Amino acid sequence: MKSPGFRIAALLLAVAAAGLVAGVGLVAAAGSEAPGTYSAEPVRSRLEFYGKQAGAEFQGVFHRFTAVIEFSPDALATAHFDVQIDLGSLDSQDNDRDSTMRSADIFDIGHFPTAHYVTRGFTKTAAGFRALGALTLRGVTKDVPVDFQFAATPGGAKLDGTASLNRLDFGVGQGDWKSTESVDNAVRVKFSLALAPKP
Repeated sequence: MKSPGFRIAALLLAVAAAGLVAGVGLVAAAGSEAPGTYSAEPVRSRLEFYGKQAGAEFQGVFHRFTAVIEFSPDALATAHFDVQIDLGSLDSQDNDRDSTMRSADIFDIGHFPTAHYVTRGFTKTAAGFRALGALTLRGVTKDVPVDFQFAATPGGAKLDGTASLNRLDFGVGQGDWKSTESVDNAVRVKFSLALAPKP
């Protein structure tokens, strides 16, 4: 017959083993964490673009856009971005330039009122993360990588990043605007998104 001390020791070992198994389960669950789903809060989010005209840099913003973000640093395989931009909402603080950019020679918003960016994969980088995705602009779809940082915040998250593209790859610039003598081909995009959990 086993002594009471032996039975107590066996019980303690069983409890410890159960705790270890539970801990391993928690670690496995954390490693396979599903991405959180967020949407950009319009008032606290900003989407900017930068170009050069006659050698001088100008800055513009898009006031209206939507972004549905599914992301967790521990679940890159299932992360996903879907961003829609209302091109007519552009604002570069110059009415003549804005009117030209909305015209058929530039964005042609009468036929192509929105731009659409959708990801298909993500990688970790030294500075944060890189989204691999496609931008559709003026009916043309091209790959555009986006570099970004992601940080959890109380009640949501923050996403800051940049991208670069050549406007002529998308036909942004027809007629006289195909020339890069007055307007550079290169365009930079910068964004800062305040993300709220999506119901």
